[in-house]
Amino acid sequence: MIEETLERSVPAVRDWPPAGLDGTDFDPALAELMREGPVTRVGLPDGEGRAWLVTGYDDVRLVTDDPRFARAPVMARQLTRPAPHFVPERGAVGLLEPPDHIRPRRAVASAFTARGVERVRERARGMLGELVDAMLRAGPPADLTEAVLSPFPIAVTCELMGVPAADRHSLRTWTRLILSSSHGADVGERAKRAMNAYFADLIGSREDSTDEDVTSLLGAAVGRGEVTSEEAVGLAVLLQTGGEAVTDSSGQMFHTLLTRRELLERLRSEPETRPRAVDELLRWIPHRNAVGPSHTALEDVELHGVRIRAGDAVHVSYPAANRDPEVFPHPDDIDVSRSPNPHLAFGFGPHYCPGGMLARMESELLVDTLLDRVPGMRLAVPPGDVPFKKGTLIRGPEALPVTW
Repeated sequence: MIEETLERSVPAVRDWPPAGLDGTDFDPALAELMREGPVTRVGLPDGEGRAWLVTGYDDVRLVTDDPRFARAPVMARQLTRPAPHFVPERGAVGLLEPPDHIRPRRAVASAFTARGVERVRERARGMLGELVDAMLRAGPPADLTEAVLSPFPIAVTCELMGVPAADRHSLRTWTRLILSSSHGADVGERAKRAMNAYFADLIGSREDSTDEDVTSLLGAAVGRGEVTSEEAVGLAVLLQTGGEAVTDSSGQMFHTLLTRRELLERLRSEPETRPRAVDELLRWIPHRNAVGPSHTALEDVELHGVRIRAGDAVHVSYPAANRDPEVFPHPDDIDVSRSPNPHLAFGFGPHYCPGGMLARMESELLVDTLLDRVPGMRLAVPPGDVPFKKGTLIRGPEALPVTW
């Protein structure tokens, strides 16, 4: 009888293309899937077959932290995925399972602790100040993305990684090509190979280093035989491209603030509210157009009356989990006094983003500096005229025209 009930409750498959949405509106298709239930069936634009989509907060945490679900099996199959060039590579650090994925992460852990992040805070503050100085000297109007939000995170990430300043432009170009699907799979794969080769050379040159930047830590770990060169390069590429997310998330943050004057003025007049406001914005912002790598069920698992069978692909949606009303009352509201705020903006489980603390620090510096130094900042165009990126998996404004 239980078997029959489970079979009857399998939901219909819904196509879910990653939409090129404008602004910070929550994906209406994802909202509809959430209303249908915490576990639904979806087909993504590329790859083969169908997948489960998990949207409830507790279920997302379960799938990402339960050993019955694993990322590694995706490497053996061309499962449904959000973009043609998101083809998993064998040995990719983001797909390794414990204990294999722990070794490379442990090698760089000191760079992402509170002490490691504090090591670059003052340098980051100085770089941000220089960018804002240049924008103010040039005068209004300005593209906040081009002037500050794009160069600042890449500079901080490169500082933490130990990438020479002269190479930052190349890293920025490769990152954008890797994360965009609009240029085609071949372009993205060539950019990935170029970045892999770059970090292989840089890490290889630092096997005897005692410095504290990420590539030096990885080089030393390779030299001691603790991680392979391939693992070190894979982690370096993952961390470098992950830094791009701050450009898009901060772009969405400032788009949100500049279109909500009451919220903006409150943060200007009550600076003590800013850290909590940054956390709330990180929860509320719809970071992705789709989903990341899938997990695979290693055995039959029942969730909410449906059976996920061994071998099935399972995707989780962190933006959906961050709008779960069971965890976040009035989830569509921006509540800067929300506490506690256990959002999943940086993921959960073994693959929790190691750069989460760094990203939060960068966001806080941006809010403090721009609100204090450009007190009259406002949009230079109507909100509906702000262009948002198309053909990317991470949402954010292409440009953010401002004046003051």
